Amino acid sequence: MLELAILGFLFDTPLHGYELRKRIAALTGHVKPVAESTLYPAIKRLEKAGLLARTTEPGSVAAPRHVLTLTEDGRRDLRRRLAEPDPRDISDENRWFTVLAFLRHLEDAGAQSAVLRRRLAFLEEPASFFYDGDRPLPAEELDDPFRRGLLTIARATSRAELTWLRKTIASLDG
Repeated sequence: MLELAILGFLFDTPLHGYELRKRIAALTGHVKPVAESTLYPAIKRLEKAGLLARTTEPGSVAAPRHVLTLTEDGRRDLRRRLAEPDPRDISDENRWFTVLAFLRHLEDAGAQSAVLRRRLAFLEEPASFFYDGDRPLPAEELDDPFRRGLLTIARATSRAELTWLRKTIASLDG
């Protein structure tokens, strides 16, 4: 997810590490803050793989700044990751939001639609946070008001996403 976010933000514009970290935190930070000890090794891995290029610019007040740019290989890699997301990128809501934030970089509407269809299929499967054996429990069968609230909120969120997915897929499919 972190590498996808790095590639996605750099697709639009070159950024220095601090600005990149702020943007990633704005996207995912409420769920999973991005520490420098995580971000900079990921940047180095992507740079070593030839997906990022680093240039040095003079700092306005302090030390020189390292500006990161996505290479053509990086652009191809981002598009590949978006077109073929890991199953966890489809099922995990936070990872899904990262995919969704950059899905516009897939230029083919059919490829975009295929990714959305995978999420749609996932959401259409019966599921719950709580089970009676193998049977998902609906909110109405729970006595605990907090668990019932959790399921009620999750159901409303899923319905909203399902509506959006179906409408967007229809639009992409023309």
